[in-house]
Amino acid sequence: MRILMYSWEYPPKSVGGLAQHVYDLTLALIKQKAEVHLITCGDPSLPTEEEVKGVQIHRVNPYSLRAPDFRTWVLQLNLVMLERTMGLVSNMAEGQTFDLVHNHDWLTAHAARAVKHALNLPLAATIHATEYGRNYGLHNDEQRYISDVEWWLTYEAWRVIVCSHYMEEELKRVFQLPRDKMRIIPNGVKPENFAVGRGHRSIKNKYAHPDEKVVFFVGRLVHEKGVQILLDAIPKVIYYHPKTKFVIAGKGPNQDYLKNKAREIGIAHHIYFTGYIDDDTRNGLYRCADVAVIPSLYEPFGIVALEAMAAKTPVVVSDTGGLSEIIQHRVNGLKVYTGSANSLADNILHVLCDPDFGRKIRDRAYEDVEKIYSWDKIARDTMKVYRDVLAQHQAARRTEQFWAALPAAAGGASPQPEQPYH
Repeated sequence: MRILMYSWEYPPKSVGGLAQHVYDLTLALIKQKAEVHLITCGDPSLPTEEEVKGVQIHRVNPYSLRAPDFRTWVLQLNLVMLERTMGLVSNMAEGQTFDLVHNHDWLTAHAARAVKHALNLPLAATIHATEYGRNYGLHNDEQRYISDVEWWLTYEAWRVIVCSHYMEEELKRVFQLPRDKMRIIPNGVKPENFAVGRGHRSIKNKYAHPDEKVVFFVGRLVHEKGVQILLDAIPKVIYYHPKTKFVIAGKGPNQDYLKNKAREIGIAHHIYFTGYIDDDTRNGLYRCADVAVIPSLYEPFGIVALEAMAAKTPVVVSDTGGLSEIIQHRVNGLKVYTGSANSLADNILHVLCDPDFGRKIRDRAYEDVEKIYSWDKIARDTMKVYRDVLAQHQAARRTEQFWAALPAAAGGASPQPEQPYH
């Protein structure tokens, strides 16, 4: 099966978790004997054509035209992606084509939709998050535009893959998307990727005193990740467990706000804002951390929870979104009331003050990672979606051909039945 995939980010060009998801998914699909061509946004420092462990990577650089806004830049990116797709198709051997298009999120929806219709290919789409969910509603024209493109993508897709029951309900509510058009396939994680990195033994000494416990957060510093809730929880944690250092890794538009907030409430000396960290440093911090916290206000899945579980770090998460489906309270982690600093503080203290309990939930979490969130299983489930879509698409084409032949045979026009989806 030959798959044409679109994603606006792919390592080493990473903005969020989408890049890692696409990287791991494409490699796992190769193991399932699929041929995968990925078209993604490039950079002048990166090769435009590259084979990564069997995956054909085609990077495109947006036009050098100055875009007046982000939406215009996205449209320019989609146009150059279409140009690259035309080149790929024209260089294929006679009789060859792609079997299916798989698109990730709204930023590449225009290119994927155009190729679907131009080449008469079925389209599958993965929606990783929605603009409505990220912003707790739609409050301006840009947000409404992005949401419209997301809806348009789900309408055009034959099947829509979501990562959790939470996202299934969100798409059903926000886009009125039929439940039978969606398939739930969770995200995955590779435990071997979270083995301790280089110099891990000295990492704790860099960020905390040897006798301090470490509470670790890693992620984008944006409102929906809930770091502001973590800051509000710190005074209570420090009161009952003074020797605690909070390591906050990542960057984002809320960085200055969070640093100022920490100073205002007098806890800045208990926090280390690391900024961006590489994978080795992240893995080392996971391993020396006594607890990893994910205090998100909105989280369609929560890949960072899987990362912590794979690194054998006890996790404390908000009881929201996909996090609620990953974590069983007091079994493989702890869940807190979303947005409650007091609940977050109490559960962090539970792990800090009872290391045996922390080890118990950590070990169970690692078992779940191996059994439930394997990329091999995810790739098999994704291939099943592909095969189902292809079978239905081919059946629909045969039906169209049958009805198209009737007028000539019967000497008149005949009504054609409605086709399922697209």
